[in-house]
Amino acid sequence: MDAAALSPIEPAPEGALVPVIRRNWRALLVCAVMAALWLVAAVSLVRDDGLASGPGRHAAPTIAQARLQAKAAEMSATSIRTDIAPESAVAINAAIPVVAGANPAAPPFSLAGISAADRARSLECLTVAIYYEAATEPVDGQRAVAQVVLNRVRHPAYPNTVCGVVFEGHRRASGCQFSFTCMGALRRAPMPAYWERARVVAQAALNGYVYAPAGLALNYHANYVVPNWSATLVKSHVVGLHIFYRWRGGLGRPAAFTDAYAGAEPLFAWRGGFGQPLRPEAQAAVAGSREAQAAAAAEAAILGGDPAAHASVDSFQRSVLRRYEPLQRDSANAVISERTRGDASLSTSQRWALTGDNGGSNQTPLGRRQEARPAPPAELQGVRRRPAPAPAPAPEPAPSSVR
Repeated sequence: MDAAALSPIEPAPEGALVPVIRRNWRALLVCAVMAALWLVAAVSLVRDDGLASGPGRHAAPTIAQARLQAKAAEMSATSIRTDIAPESAVAINAAIPVVAGANPAAPPFSLAGISAADRARSLECLTVAIYYEAATEPVDGQRAVAQVVLNRVRHPAYPNTVCGVVFEGHRRASGCQFSFTCMGALRRAPMPAYWERARVVAQAALNGYVYAPAGLALNYHANYVVPNWSATLVKSHVVGLHIFYRWRGGLGRPAAFTDAYAGAEPLFAWRGGFGQPLRPEAQAAVAGSREAQAAAAAEAAILGGDPAAHASVDSFQRSVLRRYEPLQRDSANAVISERTRGDASLSTSQRWALTGDNGGSNQTPLGRRQEARPAPPAELQGVRRRPAPAPAPAPEPAPSSVR
């Protein structure tokens, strides 16, 4: 082999690259464009795989994330069956066994690198969730609720902040994720002793404590209700009054929990509630609305027309107030006649007084009856009655002696 070929390459003289670039600029341009395209594709893949993190993680969700979020929204805390009594719900839930098999525990949660303000806010939001969801539950029941909240933080179907998870859907028409945020429970101030107990559990969970029996559960409900979505999930754990579920398939496995904690906790002024009525008040409003609608339908059936043509309905925040408009005279008479015509309990006099109809019979005139006088006895017939004597004239007064 030629020794010259093995000699080190001598550096190109200064200015020698300029002619090379001029001769091959088209090839260099193609390489630069391809490199830019590869860079854009790599960034897109990283975002789609859920590896990106930060406050804007869910600001512009991908199509896959939007589908997961819609799926989670359908499984709201208010989506329960109202046709099942609490006693029946307890029996139905008890008949469904806990699924045996792998139930891996979640990894420890970490607040490393988070500001003091976000730490305090996340602690408050998690304490709120534990208190209003499980204030009187055993400690393990409270730990399980905290674990569900932190599991959701790391799942792409939910917000990636603690406060975002807790208050998700608190003003959404389709329902909230935790019933206390939209059912008026926040109008009741926390009791200090129970609040402190919940705060201790929340602090331990944020510091890395893992309640392993809950596994990767994302949903739970009380045993005295039957949600519409419970049959679509895997029953994985029961503690206290709560039943916990994980999602089916790959969406409930560790590989699906790809989100990182964002740390930029949103601020919610939760004390005093968000203006929602208490549950009894909401139920009373719904009952009043139904009664008003039933009254409108009954009146329309009597008048023979569209309810909107005879009555007006004012609504404000789902409370329906019915305002009856006065009937015309002819319409009122028609209604009275229709109601009394088929009422067999009315007497002829009552029917005549209401409608002027005597039912085809002769109506006895009102007032005192004229009683017939009996005929005189036969032996007195032709005898004239003696006239009564005239009264005697009054005597004239005697002349007075006083002058």
